[in-house]
Amino acid sequence: MKPIIFTLVGIDKPGLISDLAKTVYDMEGNWLASNFSHMAGHFAGFVQVDLPLEKHQTLIERLSEHPDLKIHLLPGVTEPQGEHQSVQIDIMGNDKTGIVQEITQILSQFNLNIVKFDSFLESAPNWGGVLFKAKATITVAADFDLETLRDSLESVANDLVVDIEIQ
Repeated sequence: MKPIIFTLVGIDKPGLISDLAKTVYDMEGNWLASNFSHMAGHFAGFVQVDLPLEKHQTLIERLSEHPDLKIHLLPGVTEPQGEHQSVQIDIMGNDKTGIVQEITQILSQFNLNIVKFDSFLESAPNWGGVLFKAKATITVAADFDLETLRDSLESVANDLVVDIEIQ
């Protein structure tokens, strides 16, 4: 068995995940992980499956024929080993242009890898405005100085008028 990753996007409709799962199952693949979202009428996501190497090309051909989805496949890669810890960063504030760019620029300056990033807008019932909310999960070396990162993020949080919490 060898891992393969595929990303997909298409107009949302019932049965898309079932179609994908059946194709993987029919090819004796093992569905390992996935993440899907509905955005602006579209269905988007990515899936990791284990599949015998000799069946990778057949899976690519079968999925590329799906009538409702655009699918891109990639071989899985081995992730670097070492002592790392996951850190979650929560961001909330009035929506404005540049929040994601500013936060991610700081993370990039520290050479930190974002392993998950979810963001959305929601109504702020008390103010009648729109709140931006995000959760970022990053990996840091076990000996990484979180206080330096916290100071950098807090300095930009004041300029953006957002709250940032590191857990």
